[in-house]
Amino acid sequence: MNAFTAQIIYRIECEGLPTDQYEEQWRLVYGDSQEHALSVAREAGKKEESTFIDRQGRTMCWRMIAVKDLQPVELTNGGLLFSMVREAEILPAPLWASVG
Repeated sequence: MNAFTAQIIYRIECEGLPTDQYEEQWRLVYGDSQEHALSVAREAGKKEESTFIDRQGRTMCWRMIAVKDLQPVELTNGGLLFSMVREAEILPAPLWASVG
């Protein structure tokens, strides 16, 4: 069996309507091949779908959209699990800067 990291995306629904919120989960899955690991990740993602009543009495649902990414991972001491490069956003002058 080979190890893979699976990025699973869930849409959050309130009272049956999509919201602007999504959840991103990274899970460890095992498979004989990448195709098998993808199947395992989809199964795991589906099992984690959830419906519950929030504090305001609304029905909230987490619905799996997709397995967005699947990467082989080496399970050794110090092995890389996840890496991300982010671009810095240039901020305009603050609103409180003196004008004129």
